[in-house]
Parts: sequence; structure tokens; C-alpha cells
Amino acid sequence: MIVRIVQMTFRPEETNNFTALFEERKAKIRAFAGCTHLELWQDPKQPCIFFTYSNWETEQHLDHYRFSEFFKDTWGRTKAMFAAKPQAWSVVVASVAG
Repeated sequence: MIVRIVQMTFRPEETNNFTALFEERKAKIRAFAGCTHLELWQDPKQPCIFFTYSNWETEQHLDHYRFSEFFKDTWGRTKAMFAAKPQAWSVVVASVAG
């Protein structure tokens, strides 16, 4: 399993536009083959900073999504709202707590 975390910082006036876009598109993202989980997180102290947290069965599933026309359109709309360069990480779980 691949865990994908993307940190995005938005201009203050764009946060509502971004959350509306996410709400509009989250079901389609979750429906992509190999996507097993998707969440949107918001920093409680810096409300212009958001994170997407998603789980993918394989890196190939993630890449299929990342190179899709749907992603290109969504990312194009999203990055137009940025106040800073995004950061992204793809990781695997190295150890399970417990």
C-alpha cells in the first residue's frame, strides 16, 4: 500500500473555493481503481494549510490517477489558488504500532 500526503497552502480568499472543489471531486477520486481511502485535513493553527491523505493499493494505481485527465484538470484548478509551492510524499508503512 502507498500512502500519499500532499501539503497545500492557499491564499486566504481561496480556502472556501478549494474546499468546495474538493467536496465536488472527492467521490470521483475515491472511485479511481486502487484508491482505498481519501481524507482532507486542515491545520488548526494555520487554516490556509491543507493536506490530502490517500491510500493506494499500488504505485501504479496512484500513477494511473496522477496522469489522468481528471487529475490534470483538478490539479490545474487547485494550483491556481496556491500561496506557496505544495509538498508531496509517497510513503509505505514501515511498522505497525502495537
